[in-house]
Amino acid sequence: MWSSFALAAAVSLASAQPGGGLQLGNVRMTVGELGPTRKDNKFIAGDNVYISYEVNGITIGEDGTVNYTMAMEVTDAAGKTMFKQAPQELNDFVPLRGGKLPALALINIGLDQDPGAYTCKITVTDPKTKASNSLAVKFEVLKPEFAIVDVITSHDDAGRLAAPASGVVGQRIFILFRVASFQRDPKTKQPHVEFLFEIFDDKGQPTLIKPTRHIQDAASAQVEEKAGAFPVRFPFYMSRPGKFTVRITATDKVANKKSTFELPVSISPAN
Repeated sequence: MWSSFALAAAVSLASAQPGGGLQLGNVRMTVGELGPTRKDNKFIAGDNVYISYEVNGITIGEDGTVNYTMAMEVTDAAGKTMFKQAPQELNDFVPLRGGKLPALALINIGLDQDPGAYTCKITVTDPKTKASNSLAVKFEVLKPEFAIVDVITSHDDAGRLAAPASGVVGQRIFILFRVASFQRDPKTKQPHVEFLFEIFDDKGQPTLIKPTRHIQDAASAQVEEKAGAFPVRFPFYMSRPGKFTVRITATDKVANKKSTFELPVSISPAN
């Protein structure tokens, strides 16, 4: 089942003139809140769906305040409503104004969610002008399997301050994720998962002669008995400019299964 749901909006850093009516554009699924666009719309049970988009033509007051409502509905392939969120009254402070507001919808997929095709419909309404518009995004939930899920980038190691997968030399971010649908050791009742963190430059050459390794087992922090997933974090220090790829490989030593995730990271020179 859908475990939870949240909607949020971010402050605009762009400038645009209000168009004729409310428009929703630049719709894309991203890796985390501010990460790059995903390569596909397929998600493993236990993952999160991040839908990023822009609200154009929204009324922004002279003092930079903006009020609006957002609603969401998730339906299955047969059109049956699986989850519905009534319109939420939201407000933001947009000091740069411009009539554009970046926004985000987040869907948490439970570990027990049925596989299949789903559609998420998001509706935004401007109470000032009564203008309203909707967008629909299709995605697929795959059957539960051992996998790296819910990859995000953050300024802090707890994942509270979302960060883009980019930055400037001297900056540090954290790459956080969870490992879902692992098997437990019959004796210790704990997972035994080995992680390999590799970084490659734009020519495909590894930056580390000896890649970083980490083991989650009975000797590590204990994973709760009923937990179907556990979190992992990896600090990433931006020491030089360039385009890089962080490759995370997780191997379930109990089930003899492997999962890999690659995250592109871009670093600019410091001013």
